[in-house]
Amino acid sequence: MEKRLSRTEMLFSLGFIFMLVIAVGAFFYGVKIGSDQTEAKLVENTKHLSANKTSSVTAYQQQDLVSFYHTVFLPYREFQTSLFETIHKLSSQQLTDVSSALKELSGVAEQKYNEAEHASVPKSSPLLENAQLQLLKSLRMFSEAAQRGAGSAKDLSATDLMKALMKDAYYTQGVKFAVAGQLNYYDSMLKWSASVNPNIPDHYDVKAVLTIQQWKPLPLTVKNKLMADQLNARKELSPFYPQDLTARVDQFITSGQAANMKIKTVNAIVDLLISTEAVRSGDFSQSKAQLYAKELLPQLPFFFPEKE
Repeated sequence: MEKRLSRTEMLFSLGFIFMLVIAVGAFFYGVKIGSDQTEAKLVENTKHLSANKTSSVTAYQQQDLVSFYHTVFLPYREFQTSLFETIHKLSSQQLTDVSSALKELSGVAEQKYNEAEHASVPKSSPLLENAQLQLLKSLRMFSEAAQRGAGSAKDLSATDLMKALMKDAYYTQGVKFAVAGQLNYYDSMLKWSASVNPNIPDHYDVKAVLTIQQWKPLPLTVKNKLMADQLNARKELSPFYPQDLTARVDQFITSGQAANMKIKTVNAIVDLLISTEAVRSGDFSQSKAQLYAKELLPQLPFFFPEKE
Protein backbone atom coordinates (compact mmCIF):
# COMPACT_ATOMS: atom_id res chain seq x y z
CA MET A 1 0.00 0.00 0.00
CA GLU A 2 1.09 3.55 -0.68
CA LYS A 3 1.87 5.52 2.39
CA ARG A 4 -0.18 8.71 2.40
CA LEU A 5 1.31 11.90 3.73
CA SER A 6 -0.02 13.07 7.06
CA ARG A 7 -1.60 16.51 7.36
CA THR A 8 1.54 17.82 9.07
CA GLU A 9 3.84 16.43 6.39
CA MET A 10 1.62 17.89 3.67
CA LEU A 11 1.67 21.33 5.26
CA PHE A 12 5.43 21.14 5.70
CA SER A 13 5.93 20.22 2.01
CA LEU A 14 3.68 23.04 0.83
CA GLY A 15 5.43 25.45 3.15
CA PHE A 16 8.83 24.43 1.82
CA ILE A 17 7.74 24.91 -1.81
CA PHE A 18 6.25 28.29 -0.94
CA MET A 19 9.48 29.43 0.71
CA LEU A 20 11.49 28.24 -2.30
CA VAL A 21 9.32 30.29 -4.67
CA ILE A 22 9.71 33.33 -2.41
CA ALA A 23 13.50 32.90 -2.31
CA VAL A 24 13.82 32.69 -6.10
CA GLY A 25 11.55 35.69 -6.56
CA ALA A 26 13.51 37.67 -3.99
CA PHE A 27 16.77 36.94 -5.81
CA PHE A 28 15.59 38.26 -9.16
CA TYR A 29 13.92 41.19 -7.43
CA GLY A 30 17.29 41.92 -5.84
CA VAL A 31 18.96 41.98 -9.26
CA LYS A 32 16.39 44.51 -10.46
CA ILE A 33 16.73 46.62 -7.33
CA GLY A 34 20.51 46.66 -7.69
CA SER A 35 20.19 47.85 -11.28
CA ASP A 36 17.59 50.49 -10.39
CA GLN A 37 19.68 51.77 -7.49
CA THR A 38 22.65 52.20 -9.80
CA GLU A 39 20.49 54.20 -12.19
CA ALA A 40 19.00 56.38 -9.45
CA LYS A 41 22.41 57.05 -7.91
CA LEU A 42 23.86 58.03 -11.27
CA VAL A 43 21.02 60.41 -12.09
CA GLU A 44 21.32 62.08 -8.68
CA ASN A 45 25.12 62.32 -8.74
CA THR A 46 25.29 63.79 -12.22
CA LYS A 47 22.64 66.49 -11.86
CA HIS A 48 25.27 69.10 -11.02
CA LEU A 49 27.43 68.06 -13.97
CA SER A 50 24.71 69.04 -16.43
CA ALA A 51 23.24 71.98 -14.53
CA ASN A 52 25.10 74.59 -16.56
CA LYS A 53 24.45 72.99 -19.93
CA THR A 54 21.98 74.77 -22.21
CA SER A 55 19.70 73.25 -24.79
CA SER A 56 21.37 75.43 -27.46
CA VAL A 57 24.59 73.40 -27.23
CA THR A 58 25.15 71.28 -30.34
CA ALA A 59 24.60 67.61 -29.66
CA TYR A 60 27.12 64.85 -30.34
CA GLN A 61 30.18 66.99 -30.93
CA GLN A 62 33.44 65.20 -31.60
CA GLN A 63 34.92 66.53 -28.35
CA ASP A 64 32.04 64.88 -26.47
CA LEU A 65 32.70 61.55 -28.19
CA VAL A 66 36.41 61.78 -27.33
CA SER A 67 35.72 62.77 -23.72
CA PHE A 68 33.25 59.90 -23.35
CA TYR A 69 35.81 57.47 -24.71
CA HIS A 70 38.45 58.42 -22.16
CA THR A 71 36.22 58.88 -19.11
CA VAL A 72 33.55 56.18 -19.56
CA PHE A 73 34.13 53.74 -22.41
CA LEU A 74 37.83 53.13 -21.80
CA PRO A 75 37.40 52.36 -18.07
CA TYR A 76 34.64 49.91 -18.98
CA ARG A 77 36.80 48.25 -21.66
CA GLU A 78 39.69 47.96 -19.20
CA PHE A 79 37.41 46.03 -16.88
CA GLN A 80 36.18 43.89 -19.78
CA THR A 81 39.79 42.97 -20.59
CA SER A 82 40.26 41.84 -16.98
CA LEU A 83 37.00 39.89 -17.20
CA PHE A 84 38.05 37.95 -20.30
CA GLU A 85 41.50 37.28 -18.85
CA THR A 86 39.99 35.88 -15.66
CA ILE A 87 37.48 33.75 -17.57
CA HIS A 88 40.26 32.37 -19.77
CA LYS A 89 42.42 31.48 -16.78
CA LEU A 90 39.43 29.93 -15.01
CA SER A 91 38.42 27.82 -18.01
CA SER A 92 42.01 26.64 -18.57
CA GLN A 93 42.49 26.00 -14.82
CA GLN A 94 45.40 28.43 -14.52
CA LEU A 95 44.14 30.01 -11.28
CA THR A 96 45.65 28.74 -8.04
CA ASP A 97 43.17 30.73 -5.91
CA VAL A 98 39.91 31.11 -7.81
CA SER A 99 38.07 32.87 -4.99
CA SER A 100 40.76 35.57 -4.66
CA ALA A 101 40.88 36.07 -8.43
CA LEU A 102 37.13 36.62 -8.62
CA LYS A 103 37.18 38.97 -5.64
CA GLU A 104 39.92 40.94 -7.38
CA LEU A 105 37.82 41.07 -10.55
CA SER A 106 34.89 42.40 -8.52
CA GLY A 107 37.20 45.07 -7.12
CA VAL A 108 38.31 46.09 -10.63
CA ALA A 109 34.65 46.48 -11.63
CA GLU A 110 34.01 48.73 -8.64
CA GLN A 111 37.13 50.78 -9.37
CA LYS A 112 36.12 51.34 -12.99
CA TYR A 113 32.57 52.11 -11.88
CA ASN A 114 33.88 54.87 -9.63
CA GLU A 115 35.97 56.28 -12.47
CA ALA A 116 33.14 56.33 -15.01
CA GLU A 117 30.47 57.47 -12.57
CA HIS A 118 31.91 60.96 -12.19
CA ALA A 119 32.39 61.61 -15.91
CA SER A 120 30.55 64.66 -17.20
CA VAL A 121 28.27 63.83 -20.14
CA PRO A 122 26.30 66.66 -21.81
CA LYS A 123 22.53 66.52 -21.52
CA SER A 124 22.37 67.68 -25.15
CA SER A 125 23.56 64.18 -26.13
CA PRO A 126 21.05 61.77 -24.53
CA LEU A 127 22.49 58.72 -26.28
CA LEU A 128 25.80 59.34 -24.51
CA GLU A 129 23.98 59.84 -21.23
CA ASN A 130 22.23 56.52 -21.67
CA ALA A 131 25.46 54.81 -22.75
CA GLN A 132 27.08 55.95 -19.51
CA LEU A 133 24.14 54.67 -17.49
CA GLN A 134 24.10 51.27 -19.22
CA LEU A 135 27.85 50.74 -18.84
CA LEU A 136 27.72 51.70 -15.15
CA LYS A 137 24.89 49.26 -14.56
CA SER A 138 26.88 46.55 -16.32
CA LEU A 139 29.92 47.18 -14.10
CA ARG A 140 27.76 46.93 -10.98
CA MET A 141 26.18 43.68 -12.19
CA PHE A 142 29.56 42.16 -13.11
CA SER A 143 30.93 43.10 -9.69
CA GLU A 144 28.06 41.29 -7.99
CA ALA A 145 28.44 38.25 -10.25
CA ALA A 146 32.15 37.99 -9.48
CA GLN A 147 31.49 38.24 -5.74
CA ARG A 148 28.90 35.48 -5.96
CA GLY A 149 31.33 33.36 -7.95
CA ALA A 150 34.01 33.88 -5.32
CA GLY A 151 31.60 32.64 -2.67
CA SER A 152 30.92 29.45 -4.65
CA ALA A 153 34.54 28.75 -5.62
CA LYS A 154 35.22 26.32 -2.76
CA ASP A 155 32.17 24.19 -3.51
CA LEU A 156 32.46 23.88 -7.30
CA SER A 157 35.00 22.60 -9.77
CA ALA A 158 36.45 25.11 -12.24
CA THR A 159 34.20 23.73 -15.01
CA ASP A 160 31.05 23.88 -12.91
CA LEU A 161 31.96 27.33 -11.61
CA MET A 162 32.36 28.60 -15.18
CA LYS A 163 28.91 27.26 -16.09
CA ALA A 164 27.37 28.78 -12.97
CA LEU A 165 29.00 32.15 -13.64
CA MET A 166 27.83 32.31 -17.26
CA LYS A 167 24.25 31.52 -16.15
CA ASP A 168 24.26 33.82 -13.13
CA ALA A 169 21.50 36.43 -13.39
CA TYR A 170 23.89 39.23 -12.44
CA TYR A 171 26.32 38.18 -15.17
CA THR A 172 23.66 37.94 -17.89
CA GLN A 173 22.30 41.33 -16.87
CA GLY A 174 25.83 42.73 -16.99
CA VAL A 175 26.19 41.51 -20.58
CA LYS A 176 22.80 42.97 -21.49
CA PHE A 177 23.68 46.42 -20.16
CA ALA A 178 27.19 46.36 -21.64
CA VAL A 179 26.15 45.68 -25.25
CA ALA A 180 23.27 48.17 -24.95
CA GLY A 181 25.68 50.87 -23.74
CA GLN A 182 28.07 50.09 -26.58
CA LEU A 183 25.21 50.41 -29.07
CA ASN A 184 24.28 53.83 -27.66
CA TYR A 185 27.88 54.99 -28.09
CA TYR A 186 28.07 53.86 -31.73
CA ASP A 187 24.68 55.40 -32.40
CA SER A 188 26.14 58.66 -31.06
CA MET A 189 28.97 58.40 -33.59
CA LEU A 190 26.39 58.04 -36.35
CA LYS A 191 24.64 61.22 -35.10
CA TRP A 192 27.99 63.03 -35.19
CA SER A 193 28.82 61.89 -38.74
CA ALA A 194 25.39 63.06 -39.96
CA SER A 195 26.06 66.51 -38.48
CA VAL A 196 29.35 66.69 -40.40
CA ASN A 197 28.16 65.17 -43.68
CA PRO A 198 24.49 65.76 -44.59
CA ASN A 199 24.64 62.79 -46.99
CA ILE A 200 24.96 60.43 -44.03
CA PRO A 201 21.66 59.59 -42.26
CA ASP A 202 21.48 60.35 -38.54
CA HIS A 203 19.68 57.06 -37.96
CA TYR A 204 19.32 53.76 -39.74
CA ASP A 205 16.49 51.39 -38.90
CA VAL A 206 17.53 47.85 -38.10
CA LYS A 207 16.22 45.51 -40.75
CA ALA A 208 15.22 41.97 -39.86
CA VAL A 209 17.33 40.79 -42.80
CA LEU A 210 20.05 43.01 -44.28
CA THR A 211 21.16 41.94 -47.74
CA ILE A 212 24.73 42.30 -48.99
CA GLN A 213 23.53 44.66 -51.71
CA GLN A 214 21.95 46.93 -49.09
CA TRP A 215 25.10 46.79 -46.98
CA LYS A 216 27.76 47.61 -49.58
CA PRO A 217 27.02 51.33 -50.20
CA LEU A 218 26.48 52.24 -46.55
CA PRO A 219 28.84 54.76 -44.89
CA LEU A 220 31.24 53.29 -42.35
CA THR A 221 29.57 54.89 -39.33
CA VAL A 222 26.28 53.31 -40.38
CA LYS A 223 27.96 49.91 -40.78
CA ASN A 224 29.60 50.17 -37.37
CA LYS A 225 26.29 51.08 -35.76
CA LEU A 226 24.65 48.09 -37.45
CA MET A 227 27.36 45.76 -36.14
CA ALA A 228 26.79 47.16 -32.63
CA ASP A 229 23.10 46.34 -33.28
CA GLN A 230 24.03 42.78 -34.21
CA LEU A 231 26.09 42.27 -31.05
CA ASN A 232 23.34 43.79 -28.94
CA ALA A 233 20.67 41.56 -30.50
CA ARG A 234 22.77 38.48 -29.81
CA LYS A 235 23.79 39.66 -26.32
CA GLU A 236 27.33 38.92 -27.50
CA LEU A 237 30.04 40.27 -25.20
CA SER A 238 33.18 40.25 -27.31
CA PRO A 239 36.82 41.35 -26.98
CA PHE A 240 36.63 42.93 -30.44
CA TYR A 241 34.92 46.19 -31.37
CA PRO A 242 31.96 46.60 -33.75
CA GLN A 243 34.31 48.08 -36.38
CA ASP A 244 36.37 44.88 -36.27
CA LEU A 245 33.23 42.95 -37.13
CA THR A 246 32.48 45.49 -39.89
CA ALA A 247 35.91 44.91 -41.39
CA ARG A 248 35.58 41.13 -41.32
CA VAL A 249 32.15 41.32 -42.98
CA ASP A 250 33.53 43.53 -45.76
CA GLN A 251 36.57 41.27 -46.18
CA PHE A 252 34.28 38.25 -46.42
CA ILE A 253 32.30 39.95 -49.17
CA THR A 254 35.18 41.48 -51.17
CA SER A 255 37.19 38.24 -51.07
CA GLY A 256 34.37 36.43 -52.85
CA GLN A 257 33.73 34.04 -49.95
CA ALA A 258 30.12 35.16 -49.59
CA ALA A 259 29.46 34.55 -53.30
CA ASN A 260 31.23 31.17 -53.24
CA MET A 261 29.16 30.05 -50.26
CA LYS A 262 26.00 31.55 -51.78
CA ILE A 263 25.44 33.73 -48.70
CA LYS A 264 23.24 36.72 -49.50
CA THR A 265 22.63 38.41 -46.14
CA VAL A 266 24.88 40.23 -43.69
CA ASN A 267 23.07 38.51 -40.82
CA ALA A 268 24.24 35.12 -42.09
CA ILE A 269 27.82 36.37 -42.46
CA VAL A 270 27.81 37.69 -38.90
CA ASP A 271 26.45 34.38 -37.63
CA LEU A 272 29.23 32.51 -39.39
CA LEU A 273 32.03 34.85 -38.28
CA ILE A 274 30.97 34.81 -34.64
CA SER A 275 30.30 31.08 -34.46
CA THR A 276 33.74 30.31 -35.92
CA GLU A 277 35.48 32.95 -33.77
CA ALA A 278 36.82 34.56 -36.93
CA VAL A 279 36.86 38.15 -35.61
CA ARG A 280 39.77 39.60 -33.68
CA SER A 281 40.44 42.92 -32.01
CA GLY A 282 42.56 44.87 -34.47
CA ASP A 283 40.92 43.53 -37.64
CA PHE A 284 39.68 47.02 -38.46
CA SER A 285 43.11 48.63 -38.16
CA GLN A 286 44.60 46.05 -40.50
CA SER A 287 41.95 46.70 -43.17
CA LYS A 288 41.47 50.42 -42.69
CA ALA A 289 43.89 51.67 -45.35
CA GLN A 290 42.60 49.25 -47.95
CA LEU A 291 38.86 49.44 -47.29
CA TYR A 292 38.14 52.72 -45.52
CA ALA A 293 40.76 55.28 -46.56
CA LYS A 294 38.16 57.91 -47.49
CA GLU A 295 35.56 57.15 -44.82
CA LEU A 296 34.51 59.74 -42.23
CA LEU A 297 35.32 58.78 -38.64
CA PRO A 298 35.53 60.67 -35.33
CA GLN A 299 39.07 61.07 -33.97
CA LEU A 300 38.85 58.24 -31.45
CA PRO A 301 41.87 56.15 -30.39
CA PHE A 302 40.46 52.83 -31.55
CA PHE A 303 39.98 54.25 -35.07
CA PHE A 304 43.39 55.95 -35.19
CA PRO A 305 45.90 53.89 -33.17
CA GLU A 306 49.18 55.57 -32.27
CA LYS A 307 51.28 53.39 -34.57
CA GLU A 308 49.58 55.07 -37.53
